[in-house]
Amino acid sequence: MLYRPVSAKIATVMKEQNAPPTAEEILGQYERPLTFEKVWAMFQETDKKFQDTDKKIQNTDKKFQETDKSLRRLEDLFTSQWGRLIESLVEGDLVGLLNRYGIPVNAVSERTRGSYQGHSFEFDLIARNGEEVVIVEVKTTLRPADVKHFTGKLAQAKTWMPGIRHNTLYGAMAYLKQDANAADMAMNKGLLVIRATGHSASITNKPGFVAKTF
Repeated sequence: MLYRPVSAKIATVMKEQNAPPTAEEILGQYERPLTFEKVWAMFQETDKKFQDTDKKIQNTDKKFQETDKSLRRLEDLFTSQWGRLIESLVEGDLVGLLNRYGIPVNAVSERTRGSYQGHSFEFDLIARNGEEVVIVEVKTTLRPADVKHFTGKLAQAKTWMPGIRHNTLYGAMAYLKQDANAADMAMNKGLLVIRATGHSASITNKPGFVAKTF
């Protein structure tokens, strides 16, 4: 998940319209470590504020003729900021979740970036134990297109990162909300699925599920 800075113009619109706070502002208002219960409450509150902001900006006249463009950027910012928070929470629980599932990882790295033969790549979370590696894509809202894109990245992961070429590689997708049964689609692709709720995170694959190796 990439963080894109807010332009001065968008920042002004956000301030005037009482827009959702940034991740840094949110984190500064709450004690650490954050829990899923706190973030769920924060998400609901900010989501409502974002929707209210959307309506206010849509009803504004000529001063905001660039509303559509600004709203798209604001929505991207909203998604990116919450994605960062969800990513942080999943990272905190990931070792325990995978260990209980039967994959004994012991270390997690965040936002692994690189380039291979001119192709840039990024993975949200990578958990490992020396023999097994689990690459996790984190989405605030999981959509079918995200599943397709991620499985394509997994197919290239060992080429992009030669250091894991001889490891057993699994894929997982973590999400807060989903569209169009995207979680079922991810399971059908052989991915582990992690759902973040208001109180915890859990792997939702059915008993007997066998994760695909890549």
